[in-house]
Amino acid sequence: MSFGDPSRGGHPWALGEEASRPLIKAALEAGITFLDTANVYSVGSSEEIVGRAVRDFAKRDEIVLATKVHGRMRQGPNGAGLSRAAILSEIDNSLRRLGTDYVDLYQIHRWDYEVPIEETMEALHDVVKAGKARYIGASSMWSWQFAKAQYTADLGGWTRFVSMQDHYNLIYREEEREMLPFCLDQGVGVIPWSPLARGKVTRDWDATSNRSETDEFGKTLYRDEDRIVVERVAEVAAELGVPRAQVALAWVMAQPAVTSPIVGVTKESHLTDAVAAIDLQLSDEQTARLEEPYRPHTVAGFK
Repeated sequence: MSFGDPSRGGHPWALGEEASRPLIKAALEAGITFLDTANVYSVGSSEEIVGRAVRDFAKRDEIVLATKVHGRMRQGPNGAGLSRAAILSEIDNSLRRLGTDYVDLYQIHRWDYEVPIEETMEALHDVVKAGKARYIGASSMWSWQFAKAQYTADLGGWTRFVSMQDHYNLIYREEEREMLPFCLDQGVGVIPWSPLARGKVTRDWDATSNRSETDEFGKTLYRDEDRIVVERVAEVAAELGVPRAQVALAWVMAQPAVTSPIVGVTKESHLTDAVAAIDLQLSDEQTARLEEPYRPHTVAGFK
């Protein structure tokens, strides 16, 4: 989501192609092999930027390339959602923009309340059988919905979801109640979005950024009571002598259900911190101190 053309309806903080390519190249050179985008990010230009970078800087079969479907891409009943018509149309559009014959992971961006899950799962199965996607995944939804989707796939003899991209970080941990235990039990990979809470855990609570000032969706996710958790992150980071982002990412990566966080990168330091966090080990005492002040949240991020 960090890469895209703002002039095409993208986010104001998104980087254009010229600024994006060096970061993608640096990520690949650092050994990162998983690139996640979506059709709706900057109205398709994110896929175009990522696709051209993969073509120029990597071997396609060594990259795990992921995109998503659900958000509105055009007017009309089939221009959004998870109907058969929308899915079969949007996978072709995504492949064209990405410049590839297949994606490794095709994800439903959200739950579609207007379309029977049987229709969605069969259409996704057909995408896999056509060779246009290797695997399918899901994103933020209620646990009962995810379980229903998996059960429906089993009943139909269709492809199951192998991953869940959910909202999870030190100041939003509601997924620990049901979704993460379910994924652990079922062997589903977890790839959380906003592991740094849109940057909130990386800076003083009242500090702002271009994104925080213009991200209307992000403004709905967190609250002032989360300030104490951010202060704990700062304390632990100071003790360890590392940036706060490394502490927050190390905590996410240490959670048993998590396969890999989805990290948004708009600066070289973001990439450096993400890679360094892989080797950062938090003590049991530090982990407990980070987790202790958390208080329950209203569920956020499903829409």
